Amino acid sequence: MLVGKRGFGRAVVKRISLIECSPELATINTPRIAKYAILSHIIRMWIARDIEPRLQRSARTRPVVVLTGARQTGKTSTFLRLFPNHGFVSLDLPTEAEQAEKEPHDFLRRHPPPMIVDEVQYAPRLFRHLKATVDASRARNGQFLLTGSQKFTLMKSVSESLAGRADIAELETLSWPEILAALPQTALEMAIVRGGFPELHANPDIDHVAFYNSYLATYLERDVRSLANVGNLRDFERFLRACGLRSANLLNKADLARDVGIAPSTANHWLSTLEASGQVVLLEPWFSNRTKSIVKSPKLYMADTGLLCTLLNVRSEDALRRSPAAGAIWETFVFAQLRGRERRAGRAGSLFFWRDRTREVDFVIDLGGRLELFEAKWTELPTDGDAVNLDFVRKVVGKSRVASGTVVCRTPNSFPLVNGFRALPVSQLG
Repeated sequence: MLVGKRGFGRAVVKRISLIECSPELATINTPRIAKYAILSHIIRMWIARDIEPRLQRSARTRPVVVLTGARQTGKTSTFLRLFPNHGFVSLDLPTEAEQAEKEPHDFLRRHPPPMIVDEVQYAPRLFRHLKATVDASRARNGQFLLTGSQKFTLMKSVSESLAGRADIAELETLSWPEILAALPQTALEMAIVRGGFPELHANPDIDHVAFYNSYLATYLERDVRSLANVGNLRDFERFLRACGLRSANLLNKADLARDVGIAPSTANHWLSTLEASGQVVLLEPWFSNRTKSIVKSPKLYMADTGLLCTLLNVRSEDALRRSPAAGAIWETFVFAQLRGRERRAGRAGSLFFWRDRTREVDFVIDLGGRLELFEAKWTELPTDGDAVNLDFVRKVVGKSRVASGTVVCRTPNSFPLVNGFRALPVSQLG
């Protein structure tokens, strides 16, 4: 596997000296050394990503491809593996970021297309010059491949300068099918606790607890300071942990603010920061005119169960089984799999939840008015009682509108439940 800069490249670059490189490499510039370090550090395997065919298709048909996602999800390594003939420059390097921002014309003259530009959000002024360069050879596709780990900042620049020129994709942590395809013997509980960051599965010797502690420290120092201008990182870390405690629950910003001791406006700003950097995801409720009593607040989910388990101090498979938060962790995991399934199918905005004052169905997928209902249950043997809310919602919205009802659980095999519903292992979600 080629080690990605976000996934594990930064530490690698620091460890590789010029002496370890070829004599020719020692005379070239830092960005190419960084690329050499990423490409030359081989570990046990490359874990194929489901998004790879789409990225290759986009590069054949669009002049710019933008890949967003949280830090260390493998954005850079994926681009470098798929497009080895592109040049590479990282704006994580302060000197490169400064020139890209202050002297974009000179920067692009030094780094002509085809080029991979890493962490491009650090140079917002570069985008207008990218537009001019792209338009000069509009028929040439795959000119610039851009990565960024601060989604909202990046998308603002893309929408202002590269509208109609860029295809945008998002790379999250590994899905359960991706893990199983690469490592079929992986236990489900281990995958939940270890999370989906590629490095942790490509190199099982890594201590996942130490990894996440370092990830949190790096995230707080780099992204939070630049995105949120947070004066007290300790308060922000407490806020992040409070979000972890509420994963798979309705979002209540007032409660979050009160628990951390911050103003509601601050809580709202910090939550946006977590969304922008891919750490949390908000799920909106599904409703129609026939279900006016449904709540309007979204549900809050951590994006990755490995980070969630770290925040909840769940450090092993045994600890997960004994944890009172196991149900919420499982629901968070199932949400990630459904989110990935819908993204692979190209169905943006199809995933919701259903809730009124007394009942809830964890997930609703709306396929043009036909609904698929899902309950996430932390059990190996669900009973007919686990499908009660599925039946209730089917009656409320109308039986003809419900295509299927499923209890997603830890059963090894699918089997029927009452009233046409099914119990399904998470590996069969598709």
